Amino acid sequence: MEPGLLILIAVFALIGACAGTFTGMVPGIHVNTAATLLLGVCPSAASVLGIAEPETVPVLTACCIFSAATVHSFVAFVPSVFIGAPDPDDSLSVLPAHRLLSQGRGMVAVRSSAIGSVTGAMAAIPLAIPLQWIMLNGGSDVLGIMTSGVLTATLIVIILVSQRPLVTAAVSLATGLWGCIVMGGGIPSTGMLGEGTLLFPMLTGLFGMPPLLESRRNKKAKSQHDDGADPVGPVPGLKGVATGLVAGWFPGITSTVGATLASAFGEEREPERFIALVSSINTVTAVFSLVTLSVTGSGRSGTAMAVKGIIGDSLSGFCSDAFVAILFCMAVAAAIGYSMTVLMGKAMAGIYSSVPSDALSTAVIVLITTLVLLTTGPWGLVVLALSTFLGYVPPSQGISRTCLACCLMIPALLSHLGIDPGFGTLISI
Repeated sequence: MEPGLLILIAVFALIGACAGTFTGMVPGIHVNTAATLLLGVCPSAASVLGIAEPETVPVLTACCIFSAATVHSFVAFVPSVFIGAPDPDDSLSVLPAHRLLSQGRGMVAVRSSAIGSVTGAMAAIPLAIPLQWIMLNGGSDVLGIMTSGVLTATLIVIILVSQRPLVTAAVSLATGLWGCIVMGGGIPSTGMLGEGTLLFPMLTGLFGMPPLLESRRNKKAKSQHDDGADPVGPVPGLKGVATGLVAGWFPGITSTVGATLASAFGEEREPERFIALVSSINTVTAVFSLVTLSVTGSGRSGTAMAVKGIIGDSLSGFCSDAFVAILFCMAVAAAIGYSMTVLMGKAMAGIYSSVPSDALSTAVIVLITTLVLLTTGPWGLVVLALSTFLGYVPPSQGISRTCLACCLMIPALLSHLGIDPGFGTLISI
């Protein structure tokens, strides 16, 4: 690969990183939105500026989009900690992050997430090449028949590891039914800003709003301290690589679900280690989704589908130039993502420490409610309210909120079993 092309890839990676930082820091704005925008802007900008040969523009655009997705997977954790509006892939880590925040250790959560993500990325990127070879030589056929079994096993594990299995099973079923209704029930989701996704109000209600409402009881926010030390080391991040492979390949297995499965077999009792594990799985999933796209031609996310639309068959075959270019771009984006996560975390910690807790929580609740209304309309508010009610059930029954992740798993499992009453789109979540 020519040095000039490497420089261009790095430049487009920086552009994508800026877009990913924006989508990560603004609750309700998904990285898929940025991917759609970049899909139109990058080719036009490259053509007008004349900075690249026409045949390289699709690859550079793909690099930009995957860079945005990578940085988003880092930065989106920050508002989950200080605001309580979780990205779909950060839902489980919100609760241990809030425990650290209440102790004045919010930056420990942020640094743990950043370290977990960068460790996972640096391990997954070199592994992507041999993994692609394995999948192209029969591995994909073997894994293809395992999807329903993996989903079912994960649901069983969630129930069996609970201290109250019957209650957990009931809540899991209710949450799964609610996920089916929200994602496949034809509920309108058009707000003033256009068509939105009901994932935002559903997941924010299940995981984010209950802690926010509880924090309004505190008049003074806990002062946040940051000693700049590494709180976890690389081990939790490395543990997330294998689980990220599962989440990056099997439809319906998000990084949240993968973390549930991983923690059941090797529980990370320290909140910072669990956060690093979830964050690693999240970023590793983004990397391995490129492998899935290159092998099967199907996207595991909106960003992957956007790349498929512009890059065509350029990813096909073992270790194509486009495949290597995007991997290089993701490595650059991972380094940027780590720095931006820490930087944004420090900024948010300063704001959090200087504003009364009840006032901040109220402001965030108003912000989230407004964003839900703007992006998903009045029906989004209904979904937010009912999801918030459901989010209070696990702690009131003395069980883990892990079972709330069934809002995604059960609809996906039904779809793969051939029970598809409008839930087919869940395959790509």
